[in-house]
Amino acid sequence: MLPHHLELLAPARDADIGIEAIIHGADAVYIGGPSFGARAAADNTVQDIARLVKYAHRFDSRIFVTLNTILRDDELEPARKLAWQLYDAGVDALIIQDMGLLEIDLPPIQLHASTQTDIRTPEKARFMQDCGLSQIVLARELTLAQIAAIDAALGPRDAAGRAALEFFIHGALCVAYSGLCYISHAHTGRSANRGDCSQACRLPYEVKDAQGRIVAHDKHVLSMKDNNQSDNLNALIDAGIRSFKIEGRYKDMAYVKNITAHYRLLLDQILEERPELARSSSGHSTFSFTPDPNQNFNREFTDYFVQGRKEDIGAFDTPKNPGQPIGWISKVGADHLELTTDQPDTQLNNGDGLCYYDLQKTLVGLQINRAEATVQPGVWKLWPKDPLSGFKDLRAGVQVNRNRDMQWTRTLDKKSAERLIGVYIGLNDDGQTLRLELSDEDGHSGSATLEGPFQVANDTTQAATKLRDGLQRLGETIFKPIAVQLELTQPWFVPASQLNALRRAAVEALETTRAAAWSRLPRATPVSPPVPYPEDSLSYLANVFNQHARDFYAKHGVKVIDAAYESHEEDGEVSLMITKHCVRFSLNLCPKQAKGVTGVQGTVRAEPLQLINGKEKLTLRFDCKPCEMHVMGKIKPSVLKAASASPLRFYKTRPDAKGAH
Repeated sequence: MLPHHLELLAPARDADIGIEAIIHGADAVYIGGPSFGARAAADNTVQDIARLVKYAHRFDSRIFVTLNTILRDDELEPARKLAWQLYDAGVDALIIQDMGLLEIDLPPIQLHASTQTDIRTPEKARFMQDCGLSQIVLARELTLAQIAAIDAALGPRDAAGRAALEFFIHGALCVAYSGLCYISHAHTGRSANRGDCSQACRLPYEVKDAQGRIVAHDKHVLSMKDNNQSDNLNALIDAGIRSFKIEGRYKDMAYVKNITAHYRLLLDQILEERPELARSSSGHSTFSFTPDPNQNFNREFTDYFVQGRKEDIGAFDTPKNPGQPIGWISKVGADHLELTTDQPDTQLNNGDGLCYYDLQKTLVGLQINRAEATVQPGVWKLWPKDPLSGFKDLRAGVQVNRNRDMQWTRTLDKKSAERLIGVYIGLNDDGQTLRLELSDEDGHSGSATLEGPFQVANDTTQAATKLRDGLQRLGETIFKPIAVQLELTQPWFVPASQLNALRRAAVEALETTRAAAWSRLPRATPVSPPVPYPEDSLSYLANVFNQHARDFYAKHGVKVIDAAYESHEEDGEVSLMITKHCVRFSLNLCPKQAKGVTGVQGTVRAEPLQLINGKEKLTLRFDCKPCEMHVMGKIKPSVLKAASASPLRFYKTRPDAKGAH
């Protein structure tokens, strides 16, 4: 990107969702390919991606494909072949985690650092830039000051090879530093770094202190609220962020439409207020609905650590969508109930999803089959899908939320946006030939001619009006008229059929010009000789899973390189998760919170806590200097046994006496 460009980067589970993301204002879309994409259930064929690429490039939007799992040695060659297929399909960049990819014959395609590369220091960010990564997504746990420090470390924004900074602005939050969570693999054999996380962070846990006392019962203490940086966009721009990333490659069409539109409007408003900035793609999106992030699945919102540590970042009561308050139960009948809405003009619909908390603070869902308004304003009769006898603690006075609005859902099931590129239309003649020229807002032009002879119109005013009206009918094209200018020697009469053909030919010529002007993003050149890595030894936390990745780090001065956790060389208790979220802090047990409190100061220590879910037990240890939490545990024997059928061997230090690596 150019230094003044802002990029709205939207997710796509498939090509159709990606196309809607473009229509709803995305400057770029990231999507998984047929394999190695870190989302096991979000794969797409190269042919489908090529279809998305073709559509996106019409608007100068870009398509990035995730190739961001860690790879075994036997997967590097298939990954290389896939990279070339994606390059041939016109993909603009690959998003990678495994540094072994930098040691093989990749096509000259731009490379972006995935969130799993865990970039949260200026030194790590500069290293990635110096290795040829053109765009790097920063850890979601960073503050504005930390982001600004990283931006400064990368050098002037207009310098050759300068990487663009990318940041997640919306969606689900992984509680761990991305790439540093191994609970799923330790307990199930399913690796998060290979796209198959079991989401242990969303489970309920009993929390016990070092003396065995219960601190919290049945709480989802590792489950975070959802990320929402709507109020921080200007501050993020000032800190150096240029690509604004929406999480959600598992999300449905309605989510992508709504959230992309929401941030498109916010960024467009910023661009109006700050003319020194510009969007990185073409066209303007208009919507037939008012975007509202609260309408999609969310666990309530947080801006996480951007403005510093806060106490309310967790979704501890439930990992489900609690919805928005809508009213309270005023009466419970045998087969129906009455609900009084908070706002008298609130409408309920057949199929709405409602929910409430029972006395144990468990979220209970309540799907409505039929909803009828009563004569009393704001009071509705509701017939649930399931028998009322099955709903625990449902009684008069219970507060109710709505977590699915069927009217909203139906709105987004239909066409909900249009994206068009403005064009100037000019028609002139030399007495024998009409020439129509279309010039778009990006400076591209296309023209077509129509040979005469032509008749002079009887009604001059009417002829000009018909010509203007006919030329502006851009219909199903991606263009909209900005202005029409007629420079004619005579007030010619042009039959509608001929004028339509002239207009279609000019539009086709403009599209051809735009397509020819598209250029692939340049691949950054690594610094030579190779720059040293910020550390000279790497533990399993570096996720080195193949020989080429080992060679990469050795080339950059690392002397001792341990194997990735998935290699099963760490069979004792280790950190299965490292996180900026702190359970002690969230439960008001942090020693720093006790500082200055009379009678408490000095008596509270950061002792371990234990998390228990059924037979699963994890230990929480606290590293107070960097203010981080480690979730400790061991790999299960059953996982090791299942893996023994096809053992992986990785030599983790220096060559032995026989020269093995």
